[in-house]
Amino acid sequence: MDLYQAYVAKMHKIADVSHAIAVLGWDQEVYLPEKAAGHRAQQIATLAGIAHELATSNELADLLERLDADNSLAFDERRNVEESKKHLERRKKLPTQFVVQLTGAVSQAYQAWMRARSANNGNGDFSVYVPALERLVNLKREETTYIGYTDHPYDALIDEFEPGEKTADVTELFADVRRQLVGFVKEIHHHPQVPDEWMFAHYDKDKQWNFGLELLKQMGYNFKAGRQDLSAHPFTTSFGMNDVRVTTRINEHDLHEMIWSCIHEGGHALYEQGLLPQNYGLPTGSYVSLGIHESQSRLWENNVGRSLPYWKANYQRLQELFPNQLGQVALLDFYKSMNKVNPSLIRTNADELTYHSHIMVRFEIEKALIEGAVQVKDLSELWNEKYKEYLEIEVPNDRKGVLQDIHWSHGSFGYFPTYSLGSFYAAQFFHQATQDVPNLEQQIENGNLQPLLQWLRTNIHQYGQLYTAEELCRRITSEKLNFKYFMDYARKKYSFIYNL
Repeated sequence: MDLYQAYVAKMHKIADVSHAIAVLGWDQEVYLPEKAAGHRAQQIATLAGIAHELATSNELADLLERLDADNSLAFDERRNVEESKKHLERRKKLPTQFVVQLTGAVSQAYQAWMRARSANNGNGDFSVYVPALERLVNLKREETTYIGYTDHPYDALIDEFEPGEKTADVTELFADVRRQLVGFVKEIHHHPQVPDEWMFAHYDKDKQWNFGLELLKQMGYNFKAGRQDLSAHPFTTSFGMNDVRVTTRINEHDLHEMIWSCIHEGGHALYEQGLLPQNYGLPTGSYVSLGIHESQSRLWENNVGRSLPYWKANYQRLQELFPNQLGQVALLDFYKSMNKVNPSLIRTNADELTYHSHIMVRFEIEKALIEGAVQVKDLSELWNEKYKEYLEIEVPNDRKGVLQDIHWSHGSFGYFPTYSLGSFYAAQFFHQATQDVPNLEQQIENGNLQPLLQWLRTNIHQYGQLYTAEELCRRITSEKLNFKYFMDYARKKYSFIYNL
């Protein structure tokens, strides 16, 4: 076996252990019995320690050093080696005992989060979550010292999800959002609001579920290589490109939740299913960044799923399923109602414009937590203050406030900014797709989403980490990420909806 094949074999072994952890994590969030929580945390922590040891072994490090000096490697092979070496160097900065400790704290925090959400008669009680979250935040602060940083400790965390991104860059991005998007939202609010009462009628759970499956199939989600289940917070998880699973949630009195959870998670899953099987376990067989990953879910959810052409193809079927609720609602009225711009409590239910205020709240809190400028025990009050300031709404309880997201219980500090990055990438990519794919809008209107999926497969999915996020964006659109495309898209779409 030559050196490169020896490296591939080791990467396969690491991937196998990592995906076993993912299976346990998926089960924890979907089917785990209550009494199993303690042992499950131990099981996941044990496997995480094994994966960390494999990924930071001296044998792998030696292989990578020797391969790094091999000038005969092909371009994709060299990229795999370079990315693996970078990942190894980051991992080696974290002691195995710390990784085990952190993984155990994550599992415990998740269980505490679930208990806190159901406390106080279902209204949530943040104090139940505080001890577990405090432990986790302290560990994440400790992690930044192991990883190292130049300008801000939060840089060490965001780099895990969006390689190369800096706290200063995100701060500047949100300054642009405030200057352009916030003012546009205020302009919208000076015009009559669109009606949407039909979105909150009673919609049977089973019928919603079946409709969601139809939408996923239409997108091209391969059910022979995945499945959908219910969970408290919709997510996508991959155990390899041939086993990519999604979850959704259903509210019988809010049609928004199931439809756009299915489409959103379906977009994530299509990316994972579009990675090349021969690259399993290698950087080229994994997504390039969470911003790019989120661009795939946002492109499908917003640029496609909330578009008029999409519902010209699908609205009749929805009316057939719910004739009493939607039979007398015109297509154009339904389209406008699904795109209603109005401040809301729940991030995952927010419209695509005010959504970025939700992200700003989380980014500012995370940044302050990692700095040590605020303490965990004060987060509920701080959260409520920021929602009042940015969205002008009162938070009625912790479940609809600081306890609404699963991310912190996963230890995913640095993750939230990628949601906004993803929306902006999505607008830029979709604009390019309309230039490249003949009659794309008409294809969507006809219910044919395969040309768009194929464009994404060709331009994004197949590459994995072969290119950086910025390189990929430049290859596709001939320029780096540009907020202009999102604002152009937003102005065109919402000027029509609100008669601006």
